[in-house]
Amino acid sequence: MVFSSSIFLLLFLPAVYLLNLLITKLSKNTTAASNVFLLLASLVFYAWGEPILVLLMIGSILLNWFCGLMIAKTQANAPMGTDPIGARGNRIQRRLQYGLHPIGAKLWFILAILGDLAALGYYKYAGFLVKTLNGLLGREVLTPLEIALPIGISFFTFQAISYVVDVWRGTTGASKNPINTALYISFFPQLIAGPIVKYRDVNRQIESRTLTPVRLADGFRRFTYGLGKKVMIANVLGLCVDKIYSYNIGVIDPLAAWIAALAYAFQIYYDFSGYSDMAIGLGKMFGFDYLENFNYPYLSKSVSEFWRRWHISLGTWFREYVYIPLGGNRKGKLRTYLNLAVVFLLTGLWHGADVAFILWGAWHGFWVILERLCLRKFLDKHKILGWVYCFLVVLLGWVLFRADDTVTGVTLLARMIRPWHYQIAVNWAEYVEPKTIAVFVAAVLGAGVLKRLCPEKLRKKWLGSVPEAVFCVLLLILCLAAIAGDTYNPFIYFQF
Repeated sequence: MVFSSSIFLLLFLPAVYLLNLLITKLSKNTTAASNVFLLLASLVFYAWGEPILVLLMIGSILLNWFCGLMIAKTQANAPMGTDPIGARGNRIQRRLQYGLHPIGAKLWFILAILGDLAALGYYKYAGFLVKTLNGLLGREVLTPLEIALPIGISFFTFQAISYVVDVWRGTTGASKNPINTALYISFFPQLIAGPIVKYRDVNRQIESRTLTPVRLADGFRRFTYGLGKKVMIANVLGLCVDKIYSYNIGVIDPLAAWIAALAYAFQIYYDFSGYSDMAIGLGKMFGFDYLENFNYPYLSKSVSEFWRRWHISLGTWFREYVYIPLGGNRKGKLRTYLNLAVVFLLTGLWHGADVAFILWGAWHGFWVILERLCLRKFLDKHKILGWVYCFLVVLLGWVLFRADDTVTGVTLLARMIRPWHYQIAVNWAEYVEPKTIAVFVAAVLGAGVLKRLCPEKLRKKWLGSVPEAVFCVLLLILCLAAIAGDTYNPFIYFQF
């Protein structure tokens, strides 16, 4: 079930919201009753598309809840006489600060992490590894694996890992209530495509929250804008991109390759940021506040800045749970560059089990490292050149990201970079309609241009106004009409 579907918009969401509101009105322990109901609704939401693999997510929930509980219990019950730090302050917290974990806690921690990575590795990477091994050996040593990828496994696994790691570090307490942990990992607004949420950011909201008309209005507005991004912009640009990529590679000339790259750059932004907006809006409607996941990334003037604005929750996750534990920038320049290379290779691999994704991650890592080496001062002085450079780097990277395979991606890049070696092979009007041009212009304006041009006073006056409310209602009606009249409704990040 996707947010931009008729069954979600007209049946699932209204039913869940109204029933949850009724439960909070009638129940004495409103939050606890709401948590149980929202957990059941989230399992139904996931099982709609994954009726069997929902058991995998339930298994992940139970594993991480139990291991988190045992980690906290073991650390609390460890003999304090073995603590060499001293008696002042919270001795457990001080011991964790210095990494002095009891053996039992380490075993539970390792069990949870291995369980999470084993599930992710099997379902997402086992087939890729077998294919790669057979390719390197030149024969079919291992039988190729066709494994169905559970929707959103990368997202809920990363949330589970962050929970266990934070309990291990002592930065958050372990949840004694399995319902609360289950709701944290499986809550349907951010279950399938994020944003990736840390338990310490929402644990108080899970335990106590209120539903107000203001939250409902804010959530509805944010959800509607996200739905508009997805349906009215991303889907239209996606049709153009898919049309070009449906051609034989020999027909895709430099002009088509550039148009496809530009259209895809804005398709993936509006597709994914639209979904994040819908998730944040839904969270508000049910009493949760999620952190922002996008901040106009195409305004960036360096690749490093781009990654502070794009998929913020993923970048923050890798920084906190990979980059800093590896040493961050505290162990010299060479080690810093190595740590960055590891992070971006893993970022590419997180997006998909394919060489193209690894190359995409390496491509971004190369430019981030180069900026640290020598480009940063130049980019700081020349803002316009910095923006052009960053956009081109990101744009060329998207070609590898979108291509059906690595060879196709490299071939298209060659045609974009050396257009004089190729002739126009197809009339651009065959894949670019007037509607596509209008939507592309709107996409460019909405990616940060309007924000820069529009005075802040005018923006504040618009937010929460009657005209904005009317606009949101009309936008919702247009989106519903578009969904009802068109079967084309893909979502890029479902594959991750």
